[in-house]
Order: sequence, then C-alpha cells, then structure tokens
Amino acid sequence: MKHCKIILLVGLLACSASALAEKIGVSMAYFDQNFLTIIRQSIEKEARARHVDVQFEDARGDTGRQADQVQSFIASGVDAIIVDPVDSASTPQLTKMAQQAKMPLVYVNRTPGDKTLPPGVVFVGSDERESGTLQMEALAKLANYKGNVAIMIGNLTDAGALQRTKDVEQVVAKYPAMKVVQKQPANYSRSEGMDLMQNWTGNGEAIDIVAANNDEMAIGAAMALEKSQKKLLIGGIDATPDGLKALASDKIQVTVFQDAVGQGKTALAVALKLIKGEKVESHVWIPFELVTKENMQTYVEKSH
Repeated sequence: MKHCKIILLVGLLACSASALAEKIGVSMAYFDQNFLTIIRQSIEKEARARHVDVQFEDARGDTGRQADQVQSFIASGVDAIIVDPVDSASTPQLTKMAQQAKMPLVYVNRTPGDKTLPPGVVFVGSDERESGTLQMEALAKLANYKGNVAIMIGNLTDAGALQRTKDVEQVVAKYPAMKVVQKQPANYSRSEGMDLMQNWTGNGEAIDIVAANNDEMAIGAAMALEKSQKKLLIGGIDATPDGLKALASDKIQVTVFQDAVGQGKTALAVALKLIKGEKVESHVWIPFELVTKENMQTYVEKSH
C-alpha cells in the first residue's frame, strides 16, 4: 500500500509540474529557411532546458495565416507568444491583438514595423545598421575601394533587408571609385540568387562585387558564377553552416555572423521574463560580427 501511495504521489507531482509549466506559442515565418530553422531549434532546446511547453506553427510566408496562428494561441490560453514575422508591415496588427488580450509578445529576428513597441512587447534581434555596413566595408577593402557593386535584396517587404541594402549603398557612396550598378530582390533564396546572377551575367552587366542580404543568395550567386568561370567578390550575411562552408572553399569572401542560436535562446528567456511581469527593454540587441576566412573557425561552433 505504501508503494502505491508513493507512485500516486510521484504521478500527482508530475501532473502538477506539467500543469505549472509555462506554455508558449511560436509562429515562424517559414520552417524551411536555414537561418530560421536554427532559431526554431534554439527555442526548442532552451524550452526543454527550462521545462517550458512550446507549440510551433509554420506561417509559410502568409501574413493572414500568421495572424490566425496568433489568434489561435490567444484563444488556447498560452502564457506568451513568440513571432518571427512574415512581413514587417504586418506586425502592428499582431501587436494590437496581443495587447487587447494582455498577452506577452516577443518578436524575433525580423524587425517589426511598429513605430514603437508598447510595454509587454519586445523585439529580440540584431541591429541591421551594423550588418550591411560590416559586409560592404570588408568587400570594399578586398576590392581596393573600387569597382561596380550589385546588391541582392532579401525581400522588398522586410525592413531588415531594406536596411541591409541601405547600409551597402551608404558604404559605397563613401568611395568615389565605387558605384552600385544593380539591385534586385532574390527573396533570401539560393535558387533565386543563382537565377538573378545568371540574368546579370547574361545581360553583360559589368559587376565586380556582389553584396547579398544573406548567405543563401550569396551561395546562389557563387553557383551561377562557377558555370560562367567569372571571379567576383561575393559577400553574404548570417554565417550559417552552409555560408561558412562557402567561405572556407572561397566561393564567397565575407559573411556577417548573425547569432541565430542567441536570438532563439534570448527570445524564449525574454518571453519567460514577460510572463513573470519583469521589466524588459523594448529592444534586446544581439550584435553582428564580421566573419572572414581568417577568423571563421570561431564561428563554426557558434553556428550549430
């Protein structure tokens, strides 16, 4: 009988522990983008370590679907919501939904489009004014501060991509022997980056440097150039495992480390602080860091 009581007590404790575990709903813009996968896995790992229940949903690049997911999370009574926004312009609506429900909300990675974030809403990410600046300054130096620059834009509706592009343009404008000759979107995609590069080379564009808003597009550009035997300077951003492999094999010359693991881990930690009613700054910055072939080994560990 004593044995039965112990089993029952252990069972009750387990039930009460799971009932007490915080529940967090997470809506990701995409499940199939390399960088976002690292963020998602980081949130998952941190949640396991902290005994938090997380429910992931894939918005599949659809702002309407993401809004529905946020509404469902609110209706199901989660304790907080983490959103990797599909589109910067759609976040004010999500902020309003969370505020009306008095629901803690954490945006991660993609910069929200809200002019200001109200209490209880926090952005965890990296300051995009650093990313394109670090990338283009390094490429400019490798090019001896001369040459024609083409920019691959991530997404025309993403504030981060537009800021990275602006960063590159501002650096190029500093150097009289450099100019931007092309800039077009390739939607953060390797295949679209490859197609865009093939279009540029096929049209006879005089390009010396490609500054891509992320590693995937930079890899795509490098793949297109392999076929044409042309050698250009190529820079990416994110320092994903694939980006670092491309750097190691000289397919690209520069990338910028954006700490996907740090963003995911911090987003979950911030959500838990908000649940407890702790005060958190509206923006929690995870710094960017320049990665070249010389220092890349440090980042191979960090990117997993």
